[in-house]
Amino acid sequence: MAIDSFYPPQRILMGPGPSDVSPRVLAAMARPTLGHLDPLFVGMMDEVKELLKYAFQTKNELTMPVSAPGSAGMETCFVNLVEPGDKVIVCQNGVFGGRMKENVERCGGTAVMMQDDWGRMVDPQKLEDALKANHDAKIAAFVHAETSTGAMSDAKTLVEIAHKHDCLTIVDAVTSLAGSPLKVDEWNIDAIYSGTQKCLSCTPGLSPVSFSERALDKVRNRKSKVQSWFMDLNLVMAYWGGSSKRAYHHTAPVNALYGLHESLVILQQEGLENSWARHRKNHFALRAGFEAMGLQFIVPEAERLPQLNAVSIPEGVDDAAVRAALLNDYQLEIGAGLGVMAGKVWRVGLMGHASNTRNILLCLGALDDVLGRMNAPIQRGVAVAAAQKVLTA
Repeated sequence: MAIDSFYPPQRILMGPGPSDVSPRVLAAMARPTLGHLDPLFVGMMDEVKELLKYAFQTKNELTMPVSAPGSAGMETCFVNLVEPGDKVIVCQNGVFGGRMKENVERCGGTAVMMQDDWGRMVDPQKLEDALKANHDAKIAAFVHAETSTGAMSDAKTLVEIAHKHDCLTIVDAVTSLAGSPLKVDEWNIDAIYSGTQKCLSCTPGLSPVSFSERALDKVRNRKSKVQSWFMDLNLVMAYWGGSSKRAYHHTAPVNALYGLHESLVILQQEGLENSWARHRKNHFALRAGFEAMGLQFIVPEAERLPQLNAVSIPEGVDDAAVRAALLNDYQLEIGAGLGVMAGKVWRVGLMGHASNTRNILLCLGALDDVLGRMNAPIQRGVAVAAAQKVLTA
């Protein structure tokens, strides 16, 4: 069988990720490939580190992109900081807290689960109580922006509580980086990971991470080898480390890093605080349209993540049929629910390059049309106007 070249259609990505990629990023990725130890490429690596420090709001020297998706960033944090026998408090309020538990156990640690309702922020008092009951805990881990529900937790307060009990912190910022306020140094976060495919408007496949000196001190003084050779920071630091000669560790994804560099340049040009404000304003517009239509958010407003909007599916509506119609008729992708939320919610992303007026109005108009054709119990013909009122205020 002869297989031809693959030409994907132009979709509008408003799910939980990946989000729409900036044309500037796609163009950057098409530039000539250099060797991964080429002096010019090494210079660009240094610029990526500096730009990521800006995005994370940190001076951490070990701030870099792991050469794999966000899940590998998660694993990099856990395999380097968790040793066999370590007790880790894992805060779970959605799918990704559960993945943290899996990482702890695979590292030989003991995960003490602190559960909160899906769709709610991590409760600081519950973390305080868990740490008081587990004086020997070494690490507290939580998700800043839970992608499965659209809930955002108070990272600053949770880190303060963990440090009061002499625990390191591991923070999941896959969906929050560049979309919501995130201040690694000011909040004293020890280890943090993210992904390039959400609010950075880059392609999937890289995971920005940052480690404080306190975290690196534990890495350097481990009693056992890091479980993963590829993710061992003691080895990776020789490639992504300081200004001295770089030692070969792995063949970096050169063109993907061109794309990340360009996406971070775009963020710098917009301004980090302006990016936070844009995501928030666009959320308010989308919210106005959803609420006018009659769709209900599952997360209380004070705990809601602006760039990931989880709304309940109207009674009697076929989840999969709606998403298929949006994809086929409008080339528009929104996300289904995960875990206990499967079949109950839609997750609508407004992330990075996709967080714009055109997408807001298209999404609301398309949902109005598709749900109306299915005789769903919504208010028709009002969503777009409600959003426009916010956008032009």
